[in-house]
Amino acid sequence: MDDNFDEQIRELLKMSIKESEEKAELSAKLIRANKELVIQNEEKSKLSAELNIASKAQGEFLVNISHELKTPLNVIFSIAQLFDVYCKDGSLDDNKKSIIEYIESIKQNSYRLSKIINNIVDLSKIEAGFFKLNLANNNIVTVVEETVIAATTLIEGKGLNITFDTDIEEKNIACDAERIKRIVLNLISNSIKFTESGNEIFVKVIDKNEFVEISIKDNGIGIEEKYLDVIFDRFKQVDKSLSRNAEGTGVGLSLVKSIVELHGGNIYAQSKFGEGSTFTIRLPAGKVLDENIIYSNVAKNGNEIIRVEFSDLYS
Repeated sequence: MDDNFDEQIRELLKMSIKESEEKAELSAKLIRANKELVIQNEEKSKLSAELNIASKAQGEFLVNISHELKTPLNVIFSIAQLFDVYCKDGSLDDNKKSIIEYIESIKQNSYRLSKIINNIVDLSKIEAGFFKLNLANNNIVTVVEETVIAATTLIEGKGLNITFDTDIEEKNIACDAERIKRIVLNLISNSIKFTESGNEIFVKVIDKNEFVEISIKDNGIGIEEKYLDVIFDRFKQVDKSLSRNAEGTGVGLSLVKSIVELHGGNIYAQSKFGEGSTFTIRLPAGKVLDENIIYSNVAKNGNEIIRVEFSDLYS
């Protein structure tokens, strides 16, 4: 009988231990579930905050883009109305000089519209993964120098000087020459917006062996440090009060950054408020194999003449 009693006690102890273990396991599961729930709630809150920020940024972008599209459209529409008046009162011949100037204004604003739309389309392609580079082995020094030369007349017309410098004469790297020209023009445009007449813009190409640096430096108003972390964000535009002519869609620098990164490079900005800014592009110095060049949709000739319009520097 004592043996039976002892056996019953042992069974009860086993059951008690098992029950305690099950309770402990259940408690641990509840604790883990609560922790996971807290993490999920935190992630939801973070995502919600990010969505709100993105929504606000896109809202600001829509306001900016609406203004940027309306401005050239209003100019073109106003000139069209004026031409209509000239036609109706028979004064076209009397206003030939003005008409020539108006036609040039129509062209400039049409180019500006085209560039704005192209920038938005390119950004959309990048986000969707459809944006392709036409890579070929190009002399990056020539690509940048030709861009500067092509833009010089327009820049000097705005009362600014531009200087090109390099520590090498030739450095062939794999790049999309046309895209590199466009991002250099975009950064030069930025310098113009933040630099008063009479100052200078410096463009330099430096060989760093494994990569190449392209820097665009100005001695303009500069950018406050608090903006340096956001100027490459999509739809983000630096405070307009910082510049005498800071109009823009807020996609330019973001597009520049995306194209540089598609090349396997990076871009960063340095600035001291009141003293100027320097934007530096770092591109890998690798080359594409000869057999790969044929897969480029549009191989660019190194001697191609660049057509620079007013809109390239002001949009």
